[in-house]
Parts: sequence; C-alpha cells; structure tokens
Amino acid sequence: MRLWLLRHGPVDLPPGLCYGASDVPALAEPTQGAAIAFASLPAPGVPVWVSALGRARQLAQALQALRPDLGDPRVDARLNEMHFGGWELRPWDSLPRSEFEDWMAGFAHHRVGGDRSGESTQQVLDRVAAALDAARATQQPEMVWVTHAGVIRAVQYLIQPGRRTIAGAHEWPRQAPPPGGWLALTV
Repeated sequence: MRLWLLRHGPVDLPPGLCYGASDVPALAEPTQGAAIAFASLPAPGVPVWVSALGRARQLAQALQALRPDLGDPRVDARLNEMHFGGWELRPWDSLPRSEFEDWMAGFAHHRVGGDRSGESTQQVLDRVAAALDAARATQQPEMVWVTHAGVIRAVQYLIQPGRRTIAGAHEWPRQAPPPGGWLALTV
C-alpha cells in the first residue's frame, strides 16, 4: 500500500512551544496552500484518514474541498500527536533538563510531561501500529493520512522489518516533513 503522510499546516502559536496533543488551530493561509500543493497527488477515490486534532482536520477539510472525489475524511484519534502531559503548551527550553533526561534514559516506556500524565514513546508506537494494521486490512492500494510529525516518525520506524518495540531514542527517526509537507511510503 502506498501511504501518503500529510502533516498539518503551521500552527497559530509562538515558536518553540510544545503543543503535542493540545488542540490548537493551524494558520488558514498556509493550510490552504498545503492542500493546493498536495491535491493533485492522490489517485481518484483514495481514502483519507485524519487525526482528531483540529489542525489536521483543517487540512483534511481543505483537501476535501479541492478533491471531493476523496470523500469525507475518516477521523481516527490513533493518528493524534503524542500527548506531552504537563509539558503541553510550555516552551521546550523551559522544561527541566532532568525531566527530559529521564525521558531519554527510558525512551520507550517513560511517560513524558514531568508528572507522567503524558504518553510514552511506546504507547504512541502501539496506537500508530494499530492504525497501520487497520489501514492494511482495508486492502486499499493507496491511502492518505493527515497527521503530525510524531505519527509520521512512528510510521517510518514501524515499517522497518521486525520493529515494534523501540530500544532507545537513537532508533527514533529524525526526519519528518515540515508543516504542510508530506511524504509517501510503501507499507
């Protein structure tokens, strides 16, 4: 299956904030520009799945307006960005170094956010793996996911043969498309 991974547009927040699972809006003009740039790529009738977060739904709706043949996007919360718990909406550079080091030391299973109210990396991988299994089960030759950088990185990790449990941060993919960007993978 060819899986298009389309990242939401730039958010309407000051730079440098951790916004993970916070439902913050994307900027309208760049979101529309991303939809226009991407619209010609998927084949007619390709299903679109979208994160439940508003910034991703904005882009899915803009894409659907340009490509009504793609149908209504299917909302799937498994495509949401990682929940960073107590770190949400805080500047990255204000986070206590010790909390970040705890996450890196226990990258797979440490629940982030200082108060452990957030998700672990493995929890994100497990829910994205479940969504990926569901996508494969549709037997569609092509699909679009409108989602987030963390989910895109999780898919990149999961399509490596035999990869389900992550050993550490050194295995986490570093590259993701910029806001409004995309990549296509064979899964």
